[in-house]
Amino acid sequence: MHPITDRVPVSIIISNYNYARFLRRSIDSALGQNHDDTEVIVVDDASTDNTADVVASYGSRIKTCLRETNGGHAAAFNTGFASSRGEIVLFLDADDYLYPNAVSEIVDAWEEDTVQTQFRLHLVDEDMQVRDVFPPQELPFDSGDVTPKLLQSGRYQTTVTSGLAFKRSALDVVMPVPETDFRQGADGYLVTVTPLHGKVTSIESCLGAYRIHGANHSVFAEKLGQRARWRMEHDFHRIDALLDQAAEIGLTVPEDVNLHDPVHLEERLASLCMDKSRHPMVSDSRFALGAAGAVASAKMNASFRRRAMQAAWFFSVGVLPGRMAKAVLSWKLVAASRPAFLLRLSKTIRHAAG
Repeated sequence: MHPITDRVPVSIIISNYNYARFLRRSIDSALGQNHDDTEVIVVDDASTDNTADVVASYGSRIKTCLRETNGGHAAAFNTGFASSRGEIVLFLDADDYLYPNAVSEIVDAWEEDTVQTQFRLHLVDEDMQVRDVFPPQELPFDSGDVTPKLLQSGRYQTTVTSGLAFKRSALDVVMPVPETDFRQGADGYLVTVTPLHGKVTSIESCLGAYRIHGANHSVFAEKLGQRARWRMEHDFHRIDALLDQAAEIGLTVPEDVNLHDPVHLEERLASLCMDKSRHPMVSDSRFALGAAGAVASAKMNASFRRRAMQAAWFFSVGVLPGRMAKAVLSWKLVAASRPAFLLRLSKTIRHAAG
């Protein structure tokens, strides 16, 4: 039996900054949950658009937290959490939305030792047309005790803000989120440190929608070097947080943990290849990163075909001449740059893996 019942209070905290055009859909989705005890909190991070009018139109149906100064993702999370009461807490980005059964499905799946539940999302465009699933179905979630994976590579297969739910008692331990280090990507902090205090439960169903559009922080309009440097810095902050939290419970994180993470190594290669003059790790070489990436790929939680392709990609970027390496790197990171034959091959392999 699950210790969580339909009467458990759940908080949905919507963080918003200048997303008034999407916000109503997000709020309506939170208010439309079929779980009886669900509170909806909207944190506006000093928006300059018409957000105030949108939230005012809901009156007492929602709790509103209006920040006077813009503090970023972590500040919005901290503000909303301080105002919440739920035993289970969801952080929903204002441009995303949940399906009516999301909270009830989360509650049904919750176990006594669960501290984090993760679920898939439909990837939608600005017009809410479904384009894909995120994360892709062929990438299995990591579930249960993921601490060994965190200690091995600093990462496990999880998802983004709007596909996550957390146990309040675990958040009490790890929050507030450091606001300077996680001005963007506060979910990265939570998914890195929360699982140290319990288990992760995964739901394979799509319980909401993750909207991709030109204003997403994660979309850098093909500025691969800039994107890679931001993601590298974010990883370093995550690992610092992991080191601190692990030390508090008597665990040790290897100093080179990032060098066992294919996602991190991919970003380091992108930074080095695309903008070497601004690459922050002066001792890095393409060959060393490519070799480390190939080795790390073999340990991924994925099909043999996907692991082999990933390893081959790392090896290619590591050893090919500079211009060719950039092309191969771009083909993986920017779908629009791929030749037609590679698009067909990618679809065939993905279909087979699914």
